[in-house]
Amino acid sequence: MPAAHPMSSCLHPLAVGAPARPLAAGAGARIDLATFLEHVRGVAALLPPGRHAVNLCEDRYRFLVGFCAIALRGQVNLLPPSRAPAVVADVQRRHDQAWCLGDSAPDPLPDGWFALPEVLPRLPGEAPLLDAAQRVAIGFTSGSTGAPAANPKTWGAFVTSTAQNLQALGDLWGECTPAVVATVPPQHMYGMEMSVLLPLLAPAVLHAGRPFFPQDVAQALAEVPAPRLLVTTPVHLKALVESGVALPPLAGIVTATAPLPQALAAAAEACFATEVREVFGSTETCIFARRRTASEQAWTLLPGVRLVAEEDGTQVHAPHLPGPVVLADLVELLPEGRFLLRGRRADLLEIAGKRASLGDLTRRLQAVSGVRDAVVVQLDPEPGQPVGRIAALVVAPEREEADILRELRAGMDPVFLPRPLRRVACLPRNETGKLPRDAVLALLRGGE
Repeated sequence: MPAAHPMSSCLHPLAVGAPARPLAAGAGARIDLATFLEHVRGVAALLPPGRHAVNLCEDRYRFLVGFCAIALRGQVNLLPPSRAPAVVADVQRRHDQAWCLGDSAPDPLPDGWFALPEVLPRLPGEAPLLDAAQRVAIGFTSGSTGAPAANPKTWGAFVTSTAQNLQALGDLWGECTPAVVATVPPQHMYGMEMSVLLPLLAPAVLHAGRPFFPQDVAQALAEVPAPRLLVTTPVHLKALVESGVALPPLAGIVTATAPLPQALAAAAEACFATEVREVFGSTETCIFARRRTASEQAWTLLPGVRLVAEEDGTQVHAPHLPGPVVLADLVELLPEGRFLLRGRRADLLEIAGKRASLGDLTRRLQAVSGVRDAVVVQLDPEPGQPVGRIAALVVAPEREEADILRELRAGMDPVFLPRPLRRVACLPRNETGKLPRDAVLALLRGGE
């Protein structure tokens, strides 16, 4: 697949491959490319007018049809960081002429609600083409470090980034066509890249569902032909390993959205007899690096990507980006297109002349016996105080807060001990396992 510059004014197909090639499969159903394009044209003819559409479809195939139909109409898919009514309403307020597309009615119904028909209409016609410069989507950051930010994407950028992803992952399945089962929502940029764009712009088949529990994942994988690619997150991968569930043979497991512990990567490879490949990226940049976490600490850049280390972050230069994007991540550049992550400037703490990082403090807390999940944050400074307090949420049903702090104190400088440390039933992780800062702060405030 040629990697055209995302800003060049040329046309790219909406989907690649022969008309008879399978695009979606699962539960005995099979949809070829020709049928899919007929669905896209049929739905595009029904869509309401507007400039933006919040795509809330939960069925992955219907999301894909809606996504392409919206683009075919010249409108822009809005991909909110969650389906919470307040989040959807905020996204609509920030974008003019925004309506909502879905396949199941939320409660309450958002403004401008349009439901996909149960039986998708079909309309024959020419294979659709989109201009490389056409804006087709706006993705939003998760809000884990503040308010969600909007990031527009063009069709040319998606074509180029998908070609890079195929080069980075294609050796997992070789010359065969992989079937993709994903536990992440298609609205998340990682889910979009791996489970929507890959089947559209590369030889791959998608599974329409979004399995959550381990047995659901095993069932979804059994419904698609080999070679099978599981697209997931560290949270879901941990649940799969701990469940002891048996999975059908896998070509590989891809994970992102949060740091993958090396021990978990190694355990997953041993459990499921396959390679676990972690990818690195962001809503702003899309995927730009990969590593085999079980045996590697360093990341390898995807073809054409270049990093420039700065004092407060890192510049990312990539063929699919119209210009450099600055991320808050700090890196150590290595030879041959490799790098090590060194945390984020915003995560670095300096209290009483001593330094630590929120990421390292969180890992120490998660390693305490009996702790199932945890997060450490720095609160905003109180009036008259130069720095904010360190606080933590912990899921540890069989441990007392005082006991956890006592164990932490043995290996942690007292100035970094979290106060308060609050036990909760579960952390407020979103659909991709991330922790929006406002949700964490609300739980901490709830115990005051």
